[in-house]
Amino acid sequence: MAAMKPRTGDGPLEVTKEGRGLVMRVPLEGGGRLVVELNAEEATALAEALKAVTA
Repeated sequence: MAAMKPRTGDGPLEVTKEGRGLVMRVPLEGGGRLVVELNAEEATALAEALKAVTA
């Protein structure tokens, strides 16, 4: 049996390149992580949308 580790949202936002895509892991407030796989076009669109909201 695998070791049981608590799922916590603590930790940084992580983005790694896996194969042709980018995998973004976002810590959640209630624990765990939201995992999203993006391609380069989607990552660019996300960056532009975030810049528009924070500007």
